[in-house]
Amino acid sequence: MDPAARKLALVQLVGGPLVLASYIWCIAVWPEASSQMWGGVPEALVPLYTAWMFVAAAGYFAYSYVFIFRTDPTRASILGRGYSFLTLCYVLILGPSAAWMPMTKWLLDDPSALRFWLVRVDLFAVALGTIGLIAAALCLEPRPPTRLRVLAIAGTIGFAIQTVVLDALLWPALWPAALR
Repeated sequence: MDPAARKLALVQLVGGPLVLASYIWCIAVWPEASSQMWGGVPEALVPLYTAWMFVAAAGYFAYSYVFIFRTDPTRASILGRGYSFLTLCYVLILGPSAAWMPMTKWLLDDPSALRFWLVRVDLFAVALGTIGLIAAALCLEPRPPTRLRVLAIAGTIGFAIQTVVLDALLWPALWPAALR
């Protein structure tokens, strides 16, 4: 396996379980806080958020399949950068995603403007990584076959609706002012 592909696979194999483990750990240790972590998201929107998490996960697997298994790391070019651009994007997504729930609990424990903005920076890092993957899906050279390119673009857009729109923009905007 190419070293760049191995590095991206390692980021996924470590980062993906860390994200899931952080969620499981937080819910297990602080079950009462899980409902508070919705912040000011109206109850009517919670089912949309929850359903979209599955769409985002499907999108994640779709574009990851294209980037990991159907992209030649030795030939890949994304906006003039190589395959390592993908690794950077995944690090920006997975690291902060694993930190989000513990950071939100930290914010709930002692609300402050600084803590609120640190959580926002965390969410913006995920959004930045996601935007990078959209760019990769759109600009990857050599271009994958049309069906794979469409799969990657659709997957990144589905993921972006969760991480950019719902998480980085809407969730903080709805966060109660008293907890900022």
